[in-house]
Amino acid sequence: MDGRCLRGSRWPTVRSVGRSCTPYGARRRSSCAPSPRFTSSAWPTGASRAATSSRRATLTYSYPAAPAPELIEAALERAGIRASEREIIQATPGYAAKGYIYTRERRGYSFPLVRLLPAERDFYGFTGSVTLQQLEAGVRVPGVDKRLMLIEPTPSGHVESPIAGREGAVARLLGVDTRIVTERVRTLERRRSVGRTGVYLKHSLEPSEGFGEALHRLSLRRPAVRKRLG
Repeated sequence: MDGRCLRGSRWPTVRSVGRSCTPYGARRRSSCAPSPRFTSSAWPTGASRAATSSRRATLTYSYPAAPAPELIEAALERAGIRASEREIIQATPGYAAKGYIYTRERRGYSFPLVRLLPAERDFYGFTGSVTLQQLEAGVRVPGVDKRLMLIEPTPSGHVESPIAGREGAVARLLGVDTRIVTERVRTLERRRSVGRTGVYLKHSLEPSEGFGEALHRLSLRRPAVRKRLG
């Protein structure tokens, strides 16, 4: 592993494999498989998707202050969870490169391979995320989905409302900077009008390839990757 890839991140040791958990939404129809637990928090993200918790929902475990990718992979293996695909994705030239491990359809683990900027950390709060401790306590949180609808949990379910025109109030509710809300509104509205424009970088790892070595090779060819490593 290239030491620069995780500069500034804490490298917590694996504590144990978490017990089965349930998405923290209103309609809990299906439980999720055990997730690896570390001394730093993993954030299940996408409150709007988890709020409905339908069988079509996507559940992603994100590690904003991630341990070495090898530790995550080792914890998954100890839990009997096999990776079906591994990728490195960098959405834009200025955005952080992240590692993704997919274990089955609609289930995945993501973690940054470089230090996250404050706005990048705020993204998790925008979509809705809970810490490990909150998840274990059954805490449900608000978040915004790709339709730009604010999803707010209620005792009997959740309520949805558009965020257009009240970005400031939504930012305060979610505890994020107003700029992340306005930026996401601009990005998602543009996507609606012109469609997806793709991502800057998407690299599928070979079975024998590690995240560190793959990122290092990519940085030799991609100045934008190299810049975020510096």
